[in-house]
Amino acid sequence: MSILPAERAIDLPVFEEQKGFRCIGTRVPRSDGPDKAEGRYDYLADTRYDKTLWGVILGSPHAHARVKAIDASEALKIPGVRVLTFEDAPDRLYNSGEWFPGQKDHPDERVLTGHARHVGDRIALVLAPDERTARRARDRVAVDYEVLPPLVDPRSLEGAPVPLHEDGIVSFPGRLSFGDVDGAFGRAAHIVEDTIATPKIHHAAMETHAVLAIPRPEGILELHTPCQILFGVQHAVAAVLDLPLSRLRVIKAPMGGTFGGKQEVVYEPLCAWAAVTLRRPVLIDTDREETMLGTRTRAATLGRVTTALDEEGRILARRFDVLLDAGAYLSGSKKVLMAMGKKTSRLYRIPAIRYEGRAVRTSTTPAGACRGYGSPQIHAITEIHTDLLCRRLGYDPVDFRLKNLVHPGDEDPSGASGLGNARIIDCLRQGVAAFGWERRSRPTAFGRSRRFCRGAGFACCTHGNGYFGTIYHDVTGMSLRIMEDGSIVLRTALHELGNGTLTAMAQIVSEVTGVPPGRIVVTEGDTQSSNYDVGCQASRVIYVCGECARLCAERALERLCEEAGKAWGEPARFEDGALTVGGARIPLAEAVTRVMTATRSPIDVQVEYRPERNPGSYGVHFADVTVDTFTGLVTVNDFLAVHDVGQAVNRSFVEGQIYGGVQMGLGMALTEELAFDERGRPSARNFDKYHLFNAPEMPDVRILLVEKGEPGGPFGAKSIGEIATVPTAPAVVNAVNRALGTELTHMPLTPARIVEALSKRSELEA
Repeated sequence: MSILPAERAIDLPVFEEQKGFRCIGTRVPRSDGPDKAEGRYDYLADTRYDKTLWGVILGSPHAHARVKAIDASEALKIPGVRVLTFEDAPDRLYNSGEWFPGQKDHPDERVLTGHARHVGDRIALVLAPDERTARRARDRVAVDYEVLPPLVDPRSLEGAPVPLHEDGIVSFPGRLSFGDVDGAFGRAAHIVEDTIATPKIHHAAMETHAVLAIPRPEGILELHTPCQILFGVQHAVAAVLDLPLSRLRVIKAPMGGTFGGKQEVVYEPLCAWAAVTLRRPVLIDTDREETMLGTRTRAATLGRVTTALDEEGRILARRFDVLLDAGAYLSGSKKVLMAMGKKTSRLYRIPAIRYEGRAVRTSTTPAGACRGYGSPQIHAITEIHTDLLCRRLGYDPVDFRLKNLVHPGDEDPSGASGLGNARIIDCLRQGVAAFGWERRSRPTAFGRSRRFCRGAGFACCTHGNGYFGTIYHDVTGMSLRIMEDGSIVLRTALHELGNGTLTAMAQIVSEVTGVPPGRIVVTEGDTQSSNYDVGCQASRVIYVCGECARLCAERALERLCEEAGKAWGEPARFEDGALTVGGARIPLAEAVTRVMTATRSPIDVQVEYRPERNPGSYGVHFADVTVDTFTGLVTVNDFLAVHDVGQAVNRSFVEGQIYGGVQMGLGMALTEELAFDERGRPSARNFDKYHLFNAPEMPDVRILLVEKGEPGGPFGAKSIGEIATVPTAPAVVNAVNRALGTELTHMPLTPARIVEALSKRSELEA
């Protein structure tokens, strides 16, 4: 058997827990906080260059249609207006989720198209000196469409009468398996099966999508974009335009949130092509409707999971059959599908798993990366199923999980990277005590006619820390210079996504050097000046990039001691923020200045770092809810989030990620869904009909951190940003089901779905 028995686990690499951190774990304020809070922070839409043209997308009003004719003559009568259509655009296919050469994802997208495959698909780009004129001109472009039958339901695998794509491919299969699945099911004492549905969700970042392209006189195309993968944008745009990478400079613009929505290129190739074609700076800045219809979503999934158990309640095997709605273009959906499969072996000790899935292209908004990259979907599927399984077989849900959860040091039986210091059992045990699970686990009913039902639920989860052990490379490079006045510049290719990344990096450097974070500048990405990095994605920033920052700081101090030894002719060491040489303590600034004067050598180092492992981050969320059985409305009364973070770099940032993650997960559970009718028309185009889980509805979120130090992470730290949202939705669904005695499995749990389930239960009881 490829998985370790319950009574033993492999030895972990030794992590010497450090006490008395100077900066790590403290609540250093964000460096960009005041400007953002007071409205002084300039985003890309606030930027203007001389002769900039404002670009507005002309999107298809139909979910599936071919353009028979397009007439821009009335629009072109407006002074300063230019119109670029699919007829002008390069006929080059690309995949917007391909980040680097050799990835070989299926190409099926063009910068503009005459064959619309979803409402909002890009037909033309209308440009003018200002936004108002551009939008007025867009309304004057006349398009004659041949409307075609859409494919809206991914379960309709026979496809539409007219294929969405000329390649005729409807679905993209994916499969993972290990162990003797059939044998395990053959000897199982119990077999339980459920089907769980998760919704298509809008990222809802405060900043909508924007990009600015500037053709420079020296033959360089300059692209400013609030993206997550700087070098990925460079690769994608260069491929579409057939430009040498050296001629394309991508600069990370200030970002107003992403949650995965700006991981894949969307408008960057179009904006770059328009700027090159017109030889003018071009800005594309979308409104909420354009972002909701034309960018990316969290993929909706339908997952059937079947579990085989022995007499003692140990999991012998699991089978998965997952259908994922990719939307109109494949983008990153196949990768999301496979990421879901890879999580199935990293939470519970399961000796055998068979995972089969299909990503299906439909006439809906394309899906792609979204916070958790498949983890919220697969953990909703497994944790709702696990709770229902326990109820049907009479298992205590806590005891069942404790019996089956992974242990620190376990290997992944699929052959992926080991799980590391996996503290999921600690999270569950501490959470059960802090939440008062024993008291709350018994549902209650109150009010006239027992109208209100109260219950509690929880869900466990895991997520990764980068790409190590996958087919994708995980590498980052940074350089660090200690200046003559003792301040520090850390040059990175990072992107501040709004979560405090730059400040956290400064704290890591500060811990090593003793230099206050306020005297440390961390630069953001620029492909012309930054070392290569694979992007702010895959929960790799703290674990991978943070470790690179730590190594940079250490090597800079080593370099300082080496050069000081040459200058003084005696051994030198750095301790407590100063250089000690020849019995004298020399402050850092003075030491650097004297070394540079004596040796003409700046204290400047460069580090390229590749992680050696990809451990798991773990968490358990607990929810207490009340359900109004008359209206179907759910109130979340109390919420506890317990997370294994290794070591918090900045407690305020960790808590902020958890607060935001819980809010996003509550929306997934109860309110948020991008639905489409039979003609492929979206149910919502703005926040008036797309129901976010808003601040007044939020419960008090209590947070409990398990900090046991993860070897390989900077000072023991590992990821929190994505996993913070992963177990929230199934915890709430489990709480509602326990309160009502129902088996709801289709999210979101809207009032209508809850009332319908209660009505069906009443009919059956009658």
